[in-house]
Amino acid sequence: MNRKIRWGVIASGGIARRRTIPEGILPARNAELIAVWGRNRKTNAEVARQFGVRGVDTLDELLALELDAVYVASPNYAHWEQTRRAAAAGKHVFCEKPLGLSVAEAKRMMQACQQARVNLGTAFMMRHHSLHQTALQLIREGRLGRPVFARAQLSCWYPPLRNAWRQIPQLGGGGALMDLAGHCFDLLEMFFGPLVSVNSMINHTVHRYATEDSGVVLARFKNGALATVDTFFCIRDHSSRNRLELYGSCGSILAQDTIGQGSGGEMVAFLETAGKGYDADQCRGAQGGMILRPKPINTYRAEIEEFSQALLDGRDTTASAARGLRSQYILEACYRSARTARAVRIPALGRAGV
Repeated sequence: MNRKIRWGVIASGGIARRRTIPEGILPARNAELIAVWGRNRKTNAEVARQFGVRGVDTLDELLALELDAVYVASPNYAHWEQTRRAAAAGKHVFCEKPLGLSVAEAKRMMQACQQARVNLGTAFMMRHHSLHQTALQLIREGRLGRPVFARAQLSCWYPPLRNAWRQIPQLGGGGALMDLAGHCFDLLEMFFGPLVSVNSMINHTVHRYATEDSGVVLARFKNGALATVDTFFCIRDHSSRNRLELYGSCGSILAQDTIGQGSGGEMVAFLETAGKGYDADQCRGAQGGMILRPKPINTYRAEIEEFSQALLDGRDTTASAARGLRSQYILEACYRSARTARAVRIPALGRAGV
């Protein structure tokens, strides 16, 4: 059978229009876009015409259609209520990160889907990047040795904008840290395992809107390795290369421009044998390293196909939902640390993520 998952989109503008619809749902081999809905009727009508699908005027109208799943791309404050309504209508839910505004909302989203016996997934598309998957394979093979240190950077220029929900705490839950760090933490835990504590600082460095425009986190992994995550709304787009750095006892994997919305970037691995002795001269060659060049894949298509295939196969997506909940635990710990100027431990989650 060549059955495809029938998708609806909640919040058709923004990331849905720019990326997830044209790059993810439409080209996916196991997905079909049926209808879109957004609060801005003009934009929604434009999106429907642009992609040749049905545009509906209300969320109730969308949820009454014969859909298998919905993609929730709305602002953070709407995630919980829209997920609840979708689950009650029997639709599987694939939600943009973060899952709601808080740990409590993320838990309610998971519980609503569990009670309705529908699947919930979190849209951490960057874990599908082919270079990230290549790095993960090298780490799993032991090529990096014992994990030592990791850095993930994600920044952009986000000046004050009228009614920008990411700049309003009640609507976004936070600023640069809430909006950007979730992807970084998800990647670092994919590479090095669970984090156990964070020590963070946030700031209004350049912009004066209510949420922070700067956030830096020092973190510790369960295996003893350390990490930093730096996120900024006040660094020009071409000035930040969105670095990813992974260091182990046998080498390093260094990348730029792989953390982001695209499928490009560069990655090089410097790997040595574990038995090499001490070098008092500390020589470092200017050249060398293994340039990694896997075949690029579109991360939006990959996440849609993965979630759709799970539905077609009758598999649950608890792990994906649990990653969203865990992200909220980490972010909540970061903000508590920033408020108290102290390190904060991150609770371990059970198998079901709660």
